[in-house]
Amino acid sequence: MSQLEPRDDAPAPLDIRIVGGNPSAEDIAATTAVLSAALEELAEERGRLDDSGPSAWQRSQRPFRSPISTGTGVWRSFSG
Repeated sequence: MSQLEPRDDAPAPLDIRIVGGNPSAEDIAATTAVLSAALEELAEERGRLDDSGPSAWQRSQRPFRSPISTGTGVWRSFSG
């Protein structure tokens, strides 16, 4: 693989525009590094949240008891 071909695990390039001031190349590099790290951390956190299983709301939607059976002879007497 040459250096010009994109890697599969390479992060997508950031679309950053400097709209004011006169930052040096070092300032731009530092800002890009910080934003890249923050976005990568958010993506990892979102991946962990997506893989965590059902939410508390989804778990609370399960039935509280088994369904009530109907039919002849099912409701014979009270045993309480």
